[in-house]
Amino acid sequence: MTEYLIDIKDVTHAYQTQSGPLPVLDGLNVSVPEGGFAAVVGPSGCGKSTLTRLIAGLMKPDAGEVWLHGEPVKGPRATVGMAFQNPVLLEWRSILKNVLLPLEIVHSKLSRREQEERARRLLALVGLEGFEDKRPSELSGGMRQRASLCRALIHQPEVLILDEPFGALDAFTREDLWQIMHRVKEEEPFTGVLITHDLRESIFLADEVIVLSGRPAHTQYRLTVPDTGPRDLDHLYTPEAAEMLNVLRHQIEIAQGRAPAEAAE
Repeated sequence: MTEYLIDIKDVTHAYQTQSGPLPVLDGLNVSVPEGGFAAVVGPSGCGKSTLTRLIAGLMKPDAGEVWLHGEPVKGPRATVGMAFQNPVLLEWRSILKNVLLPLEIVHSKLSRREQEERARRLLALVGLEGFEDKRPSELSGGMRQRASLCRALIHQPEVLILDEPFGALDAFTREDLWQIMHRVKEEEPFTGVLITHDLRESIFLADEVIVLSGRPAHTQYRLTVPDTGPRDLDHLYTPEAAEMLNVLRHQIEIAQGRAPAEAAE
């Protein structure tokens, strides 16, 4: 029996608005095994970011349960790291000190020297060696996003949540960061959840793609990405990748109401 590190069971949630409740999730079930990497795609506004907040313990569902490592999530967890589309780096701190910021909040067994050594190693891993003393404004958007990724990993989280972290970057920078993500996961094992609108990104980074339905969202479709060993960008131009992208595009059309639901597999 598969052990799931992330297990979301029959979660329902609605936001309260002036005109009444706005249902966002309806009986959602999502599970990710330890060490797995799931990408979540779906129509805009279907509740993808709500899902990340529930996993992180930043909010509670109206019904259903969210479990991490066999324990119900009742509040923010130190074992979760998060990176967003906006890196939100503090301009008055150097890149190194920005990366170290979570360790001022989360308890660490590492000494101050070990913390700094770890931060420098992470920065080197993503190609930012030599930029430790720079300010965020001195870095490009892609470089700031790399620093944000290091900050999310500095406290060695079990779970890494990526909420469209590459969405605002140009195509070349985005593809470069996709390849860096594979290197990072090899060196810094974690269980990952990626929220994205980019179907190519989903099949390149994840080992499973979860398609959410239109709002209120449920799990409409799951696509397993075959493990073919180390991935490079050439993988996106294979017949297998083209077939997966066609399947996902069709599922998104179903979720958007542009294709008949009975066509879903």
